[in-house]
Amino acid sequence: MDKKKVRDYMTYDVVTIDVHATTREVMEKIQKTGHDGFPVINNREVVGYVSARDLLFVPPATPVEKVMSQHLIVADPDMSVNDAARVIFRSGIQKLPVVDQENRLLGIISNTDVIRSQIEHVSPEKVFNFITTLNKLHGINPELKREVVPIDQLIPTQSKIYEDELEGRMYEIRKGLAEPLIVIRRPGKLILVDGHHRAIAAKKLGIKSLDAYVIEVNEDIELGMERTAKAMNLKHLDDIQVLDYARHPLVAITHRLVRRA
Repeated sequence: MDKKKVRDYMTYDVVTIDVHATTREVMEKIQKTGHDGFPVINNREVVGYVSARDLLFVPPATPVEKVMSQHLIVADPDMSVNDAARVIFRSGIQKLPVVDQENRLLGIISNTDVIRSQIEHVSPEKVFNFITTLNKLHGINPELKREVVPIDQLIPTQSKIYEDELEGRMYEIRKGLAEPLIVIRRPGKLILVDGHHRAIAAKKLGIKSLDAYVIEVNEDIELGMERTAKAMNLKHLDDIQVLDYARHPLVAITHRLVRRA
């Protein structure tokens, strides 16, 4: 995550409000864009932030500078995404304006951007923990390599992925930020362990290969994930089903809790 910077995940095309505008203009912009707040600027310099709740019980002709928040927390474009995440979640705010040294607006990063940057993060620890598990289960000591693997030869071990996460992985690949896959190489096989969203994203973008941690297993054993792939009849990436966001299990749980309440 250290290599992931705010500049890689922030939105550059930011909707703003001029400091000389009225709250009526803010309300109109909220209705038009669906956003719940905007940075307030004066000749590109960020001077405040106005949100929908700032407009409550305020006459529509009120100047924005009378109601905007002037106590801003902002981000630097070279700040790590981890640091931005700490600021966002500890302060309880949803968006951080991103500014340069002259406080001029460059973009904005939201809690959604931060969450997207964290999904499917692969660390060396994750890889070595997996190797340790293989050793405990099968008594083997596989060799680890780092190489580029062909997408069309991957055998998936996951039957479903989600559209919203897929879009995030496509964004990362376009930005050159995709994490490596984790793949097991068996004689004549490349088994995809981790990175199904990334692999499908690459396929949709017409990319033929991806960087991967490759774990070499040459012993004559059948791994549990091989049996799982067979049971689900998974042979190619095309066998993976892409589900829309509304069918994500976390969303379904949330809906059930709301109905019960």
